[in-house]
Amino acid sequence: MNDDDMLDQANNPIPATHFSIEKIYLKDVSFESPKSPEVFRSQWKPEIHLELNNSSQKIQEDLYEVVLSITVTAKNPDAEKAPAVSFVVELKQAGLFVIKAAPPQQLQLLIGSYCPTILYPYAREVVSSLVSNGGFPQLLLAPVNFDALFADAMRNKEQE
Repeated sequence: MNDDDMLDQANNPIPATHFSIEKIYLKDVSFESPKSPEVFRSQWKPEIHLELNNSSQKIQEDLYEVVLSITVTAKNPDAEKAPAVSFVVELKQAGLFVIKAAPPQQLQLLIGSYCPTILYPYAREVVSSLVSNGGFPQLLLAPVNFDALFADAMRNKEQE
């Protein structure tokens, strides 16, 4: 035991939390442009709607899969007819994470905030690439503060 080890109430050493990334992968992806090629004939001033969700499951002892689900819908209000869906991107960016010796509250924070923060840049790149390959101008999703989203979710859970 060294000076940095923490002790519990019975003066036993508390093991340090271990976190590592095993694998990051794209679990599912879809791109639809239901109004093409007509959508390319209108002036491009889209309304972008972003939906984020995350889920997790314990795969085995100390191994967790975290899945960040993103849906991006673009509607063009300048279309000749009623605003039509220009494109929809749906993806599930996932990762396998080893988390050992984490107290329950810390485990929740790692799975609900830290892991999605790691996955999000990968998902942003996939969205940008799919939108560009679909013939639309590059779409760069804004950064997301998963710590704030997690805190809000915990507050809402407590109020219920």
